[in-house]
Amino acid sequence: MTHESRQPGQLWIYAVYCLIAVGCAVLGYYQFHAVALRIIAIADRQHGLRALAYSGLFWLGLGFLLIVVRTIFWMRYRPAHAATRESAPDITVIIPAYNEGAMVLQSIESAAKADYPHDRLQILVIDDGSKDDTWSYISQAAQRYPGLVTALRHERNRGKREALALGFSRARGEILVTIDSDSVIERGALLALAGPFRDPRIGAVAGRVEVYNRSHGIIPRMLHVRYMLSFDMLRATESVYRNVYCCPGALTGLRAAAVRQVLERWKNQEFLGSRCTFGEDRAMTNYLLDSGYDTVYQRTAVVHTLVPISYVKLCKMLLRWDRSYVREELRFSRIVWKRPWPTRVMALFDRAVTNFRYPASYSSFGLLPLLVMQDPTITVPIMATMGAMSLFSVLYFLRSERSMNFLYGVLYTYYSSIALFWIFPYAVATVRSRKWMTR
Repeated sequence: MTHESRQPGQLWIYAVYCLIAVGCAVLGYYQFHAVALRIIAIADRQHGLRALAYSGLFWLGLGFLLIVVRTIFWMRYRPAHAATRESAPDITVIIPAYNEGAMVLQSIESAAKADYPHDRLQILVIDDGSKDDTWSYISQAAQRYPGLVTALRHERNRGKREALALGFSRARGEILVTIDSDSVIERGALLALAGPFRDPRIGAVAGRVEVYNRSHGIIPRMLHVRYMLSFDMLRATESVYRNVYCCPGALTGLRAAAVRQVLERWKNQEFLGSRCTFGEDRAMTNYLLDSGYDTVYQRTAVVHTLVPISYVKLCKMLLRWDRSYVREELRFSRIVWKRPWPTRVMALFDRAVTNFRYPASYSSFGLLPLLVMQDPTITVPIMATMGAMSLFSVLYFLRSERSMNFLYGVLYTYYSSIALFWIFPYAVATVRSRKWMTR
């Protein structure tokens, strides 16, 4: 089923908007009038708890304000018109692969069969020193699509960034499109991705990432909802003020001229004296923002990607993401001052509130057992508030998919609070690590 056939009707969209508006009102009342007052009453009886309680509630208040602002921007978002076959620019699709096996063939096939003029399409597939049969599948694709698919190879594994750099150096397109080797694009994705580049200020366009293996267990089902929220809510919001913070490797379009300006710095990036080997997508996004380009999201450019199905692999993925998040957030704190003033104001507010959640949430995590010791009955309203907040946030999911799968988003809130709370502190402590961990 294509993305276009899943588009919800306008009446349904307005119904979701109304649900979110009601949710804002109910959540605001419940959160601050009910639970907050009880927490304050308990904390006031124990002077040592006051600072923790008030800082946590202050963050919740700012977070609620951020949700309202994001919702307004989200409702304003509209995808750009796709390019037509007649106006389509030259595009180079770059697919780096390492030990991907047969999945890389599906990725290449999806690009080769995309609705895009073949005389303006180049597909470069780079085998980054795979030790399995990945090269045989890449070679098979090159033979199947002569003149369209070019197979390149590193004799030894040099890392995804090096593989992409090789593709960038061989590309002849005006637009460079990166696709992960464990991902397949929908037929209209390339034309959709090319559309926003009509604006010369656009340096990168983020595609919409959905979960390919969503039916393979509870973790993929939860991640399916999280990905939907991450892209069709957060990146849509960021796109309105033209500052998408991370254009993902799974599907992103890059202006070739802009990439050439930053290629050497991106390729040789270091952090705290250590060579950067992952987080190449957000690093490239930051380099383009630093160069004065805007970054946007294109809802109609859809890719389906494999996600972890086990707890261990999920943790490894999140650790890698959080390490690059820390690094690139520090870089963006300097870049943001170069952005145009309307973008700068929104970006500063967004990042300040978003990043304040870490000290606030971890201090609240330490506060919780102390509150429970003072008043065990507060456990139920706190857990109910967590559920209510997550239920409210997954209402955005209904904008894209009318299904009961949104309940997996609520489940993920509890799952991450219990099983994944240690990821970010450990990522900060090991931020200089260069290990990919899933290779």
